[in-house]
Amino acid sequence: MTRGHDHPVANLDAARERVPGGGRVRGVSRTIHASWQRARKLGVRPDGTLAPVPLAERDVERHRREHPLAAVWPALRESLRRATSGTGQMLLVSDAEGRLLWAQGDRDILRDAERVHMTPGALWSESTVGTTAVGMALALGRPFAVDGPEHYLAIARRFSCCAAPIRDPHGRLLGTVDLTCAADSENALRLSLVTTAAKMAESLLLAERLRHHARLREKFADRLTRRVGAHGAIVTTEGSVVHDGPSGWLPSRLPAPPREGPVILPDGRHAVIESLEADRYFLVVAQDRREPDAVLRFTGLGRDRAVVRVGGTEHRLTARHSEIVAVLLGRAERGLTAEELAREIYGAAGRAGSIRVELSRLRPLLGHRLASDPYRLLGPCEADFTAPGAARHTLLPRSTAPGVAGLRG
Repeated sequence: MTRGHDHPVANLDAARERVPGGGRVRGVSRTIHASWQRARKLGVRPDGTLAPVPLAERDVERHRREHPLAAVWPALRESLRRATSGTGQMLLVSDAEGRLLWAQGDRDILRDAERVHMTPGALWSESTVGTTAVGMALALGRPFAVDGPEHYLAIARRFSCCAAPIRDPHGRLLGTVDLTCAADSENALRLSLVTTAAKMAESLLLAERLRHHARLREKFADRLTRRVGAHGAIVTTEGSVVHDGPSGWLPSRLPAPPREGPVILPDGRHAVIESLEADRYFLVVAQDRREPDAVLRFTGLGRDRAVVRVGGTEHRLTARHSEIVAVLLGRAERGLTAEELAREIYGAAGRAGSIRVELSRLRPLLGHRLASDPYRLLGPCEADFTAPGAARHTLLPRSTAPGVAGLRG
């Protein structure tokens, strides 16, 4: 934990005016002085400047819902309720850019803070408003306190604040937790409080991550066993291994974020990566390169529901999935966007969102053979309706999909 100053400061307002010369200012910590210099170089004006408010109220609500710290805000609010009730203090939580998202505290200090744009939606990064606890905690990556006149902006010098960064289980900076009060208030425990609160938030994020990984293992374990057999794994978008079978066949983290398609693993083993949950997680499937991809065989003539065989596995598709696979086979050369495929299946009123839902349901059967951007089928494929002399007019005879009708023609 770091204080904003090394020793008492007699006149920081006068000291701040000597910053442009670039010399060392006596009575000011090196950290604060360096922050003042950075703010000056960036063109931040100490006087007459208010923090910008880039997020309107509706944008704040959306940002809150989508931000990872939404999961721990209730715990932070409750754990620091006594510290911010009847004490003249307020609690602030920012994101990693310094945008304030949540605030709680006494009515008087909330009203005073609102006058200087210390309110949800405002941006309090060092590059925007100079030296503040939020900006310093983000810039330095550690807890920091800034007392009254140590602030760079004149309008912030009536406050004292301390903030601590919050990181996710992967070490990525998510934002800060901050306690702010009037500059003449005395509370030596505030820095310890926010540091403890940040550690609590990180513990809660880790616990939620472990619970989610357990749900993932339960959700995809059957798919992993059925599709992969001996060697497979579920990994996060950062490359961390959530589950592998057998245990230990992969390192705990891949050297690069996963991308769908073929890949060579660190030990030289070939594998295929497939998307899970709209690219939020990935399935890693080990492959023996001595054996080429099995042929995907589609049988749809005279059937309302087609059959797909891949290697030794046979799948009887739904009527909708039969139409999708047939159309993708008919457009094998260039593939289709979600919008194009929606029109081929549903007609002019087709929506891309609807087709993406069906493709997400089809993916567990086809795995990496179903590629996206554009959607297409990978590897060797055979279809009965493309064979010479095939009676194509009997392809999925009950289907009314425009794309299937086109294939019959």
